[in-house]
Amino acid sequence: MRFKPKPFTKAVPFRCLYCLDCCRGRHVYLTLKDIERIAKRGHDPQGFVTFSVEGNTIRFVLAVREWDLGCVFHDPETGKCRIHEANPIICRIYPFMVSRKPLGVEGEKPFHYKGQELWLYYDESCPGINAEEPEVEITPEEIAELGLEFEREFERTDMDGFVKLLDELERG
Repeated sequence: MRFKPKPFTKAVPFRCLYCLDCCRGRHVYLTLKDIERIAKRGHDPQGFVTFSVEGNTIRFVLAVREWDLGCVFHDPETGKCRIHEANPIICRIYPFMVSRKPLGVEGEKPFHYKGQELWLYYDESCPGINAEEPEVEITPEEIAELGLEFEREFERTDMDGFVKLLDELERG
């Protein structure tokens, strides 16, 4: 199922129902902080980092299993993430989305946060949105903050930083 954007303008109840859609068949970008956080939990970056070349830029992407295109950290038996406490920023954002421009979806409007103009959405196809017995209530401010954090860290993520991080991890 692809992302079906719906404007996110007020807090919504959420509970992960382990439907697995977000953990399979998606391109999950990693920042250097994501890689470091996961590696410090005992995972070798060679086992979870792949690369994507976009123009003249190399991007770091979470590896997937070949047999089902599921995230390498997704437990197919339980549906749960084995690194949930250290998961990438992008995973903490989903099933929400932060954009710098409108997508052309009915009812969208800019969200002003820390002097920034953002457009926020949630995935209407995610069964955890407005689920019965929600675990949390997610606010637009929380998602905007994560979106800005991802943007900052993503821009700082490059091959030189990756090599430096690997050296630091190797030295302990």
